[in-house]
Amino acid sequence: RGISSDQRPKRPLTAYLRFVVDNRPAFREKNPEASNLELIKKLAGAWKELPASQKQVYEEARKTDWKRYGEQMAAYKAQLTPAQAAALKEERRKQLAKRRSVRAKRELNLLGKPKRARSGFNIFLSENFQESEGVSPVAKLKKLFDTWQKLSPSQKQPYLQLAQDDKVRYENEMKSWEAKMVELGREDLVRSKKQRLKKKPAESAKQAETAKASSGGNKAKLKLKKSEE
Repeated sequence: RGISSDQRPKRPLTAYLRFVVDNRPAFREKNPEASNLELIKKLAGAWKELPASQKQVYEEARKTDWKRYGEQMAAYKAQLTPAQAAALKEERRKQLAKRRSVRAKRELNLLGKPKRARSGFNIFLSENFQESEGVSPVAKLKKLFDTWQKLSPSQKQPYLQLAQDDKVRYENEMKSWEAKMVELGREDLVRSKKQRLKKKPAESAKQAETAKASSGGNKAKLKLKKSEE
């Protein structure tokens, strides 16, 4: 209680990042039309060409700050109870896991991974969300979920068919994408054989669609619950 990871001493900047912080304003003034990416490239090039004697200045500043950081961390940890230390360790673990997840999603987007297939309910939701009644997104979602539940099988069928078509699209695109990943040496991004196995032949198309519709409804329920919390 009373202790947060926000109070944890901040890690010192590297020598390169110190150089960037010190010189970014001047580079921006000289290159007002440059994008942030172009500016970073210019700064990286300037750092690469910087004489060793000037780089050493930044390196010494880093070492000084690292020594201060070590002292601050020791004082910070000394004030923690075992329970607080364990809680902060768990908080830190969750933060790192979240960062890894964000980086992984960003990488997959850059690699052009196909978007997942939508369920019948998802398609129904996207088509009717804007016109749905409700003062908030959560209220609209509730209204549409109730409406979906009351639709007859014949009324749901067009959306379930679109969902099936989208599933075929997704599988075809994934096969092409995974083949490309193998060529790039990224077998770690390819689904396992178990994930790619087709459904049992004995399972009818109707059963598959019913299961998918139910899954979409269950996901919507979970989403509603989280939104209300």
